[in-house]
Amino acid sequence: MQAAGMDRRLRKVMDGGGGVATRATARGAVDRYVLAWAVQAGHLLRPLPRTFLIPEAVGDKSAVLRAALLYAAGPAAASHLSALRVWGLPVPEDAWTHLMTGGTRHLRGAPGVRVHRRDGFMIEPPDVVVRNGLPVVRLETAIVDSWPLLDGDAKRAPAITAVAERMTTPQRLSEELLRAPRLAGRRHLVRLVDRLAAGCRSPLELWGYDRVFLGRAFERFRWQVPVKLDGRTVVLDMLDEATGLNLELDGAAFHSSRADRERDLRRDAQLAALGYTVVRYTGTRLVREPDVVRAEVLRILANHRSRRG
Repeated sequence: MQAAGMDRRLRKVMDGGGGVATRATARGAVDRYVLAWAVQAGHLLRPLPRTFLIPEAVGDKSAVLRAALLYAAGPAAASHLSALRVWGLPVPEDAWTHLMTGGTRHLRGAPGVRVHRRDGFMIEPPDVVVRNGLPVVRLETAIVDSWPLLDGDAKRAPAITAVAERMTTPQRLSEELLRAPRLAGRRHLVRLVDRLAAGCRSPLELWGYDRVFLGRAFERFRWQVPVKLDGRTVVLDMLDEATGLNLELDGAAFHSSRADRERDLRRDAQLAALGYTVVRYTGTRLVREPDVVRAEVLRILANHRSRRG
């Protein structure tokens, strides 16, 4: 990163820190007046006391996080929503930079920096790992700790995405939840993890599990069933192995374009050749007509079972 017009010695320091440096580091390279001029000229910003950031890095969340870690001047790691962002999980914009440290350690707080303390927390594995050059709490810790800070769909998105992309497992999340018996809204997160363990991998599948496919008739369905298809593996949303009935829940994110529809039709034809019956339901129908969809599937099941019986 470069900032035009900056003293070359100072620029080298800032580049070496990825656009971030402490006052002590910068003063080790240039005189005080050079540093003061760089700030006055707008070549450097001071997001936190005794911490400098080049303007180009303001929109870089990792640079802002590095600045907070430098300012903290103590053993700390990115946590909560800041950690989710480092892990690459969906997270809304947040005014705070979140850091975690041990309960007995002193760590400077500042406007925009929220310091969380936990007894027994160590800035080393397994509590902390290094990702993208930054110390960050474990993925499961970040998901659980961030639960009370989020609302609506954003609340469930990190856990759903992490499990769907195989970054973690429901079992690991359950183990992390044991560490947080007093977590605000804990029972709702426990419920979500239970649904993920059952095989749900999207908000639409969670809706179907809770609101549509209820009762003993659906207990034989398996969720997220891998099937070999022309040398590749496809995953069926729901499958009744006794009848070969495959229910696909088509969310708008992956089934909205003509190419998506053509892909689905080709896959359905290949599955039919293997003896599967594919029935697709859109998110709109699942949400607006849950009783109608459930009754339809029950009739299809009854017909299949009577023919096979």
